[in-house]
Amino acid sequence: MHALILDGSERDDSATGMVHQVINDQLSQFDWTVESLPLCDLKVADCRGCFGCWTRTPGVCIIDDAGRDVAKSVVQCDLLIFLTPVTFGGYSFTLKKAIDRLIPNLLPFFKKVSGETHHVPRYDRLPCFVGIGVLLKPDAELEGVFSALVERNAINLYSPAHATEVVTVEDGFQSVTNSVRSALLKVEAIR
Repeated sequence: MHALILDGSERDDSATGMVHQVINDQLSQFDWTVESLPLCDLKVADCRGCFGCWTRTPGVCIIDDAGRDVAKSVVQCDLLIFLTPVTFGGYSFTLKKAIDRLIPNLLPFFKKVSGETHHVPRYDRLPCFVGIGVLLKPDAELEGVFSALVERNAINLYSPAHATEVVTVEDGFQSVTNSVRSALLKVEAIR
């Protein structure tokens, strides 16, 4: 099985780096192949909102940069993990740019999902999804916003199973490990 980590941390973010290592260790224990994309090291331009990926080059962004590779990797994985420091309850700007560039993986058509209008997925094979947010200290409001955001993204990604965890680094290594393991178990990634 193939897991993809979209790492939204900055180069000097030791807290998120520690969580990244925990995720790798947990998945490796169960023979997952782990691919990690450190988004701060990739050239991913902002989405132009031109919808060329739907009309001119269906399924492929018209911007020729690493954003194309990110979208392709998402389609090919079995488990997609968003790893990010929690920023105002949301994702880091580097992760948000990469998420915006996933729009080629959807079709320009709509369907109702639980009474809401959503785009139709372009591909039949869809990964399970885990959102892992990193905080230095507990903040219930930020955790709630982050969890709601991950839930909404899971719907948009048509994920067959999803989970979210916000880890607090000050709680220590064992607590972080337990939280990551809990999230992976929720999507049955390590059973």
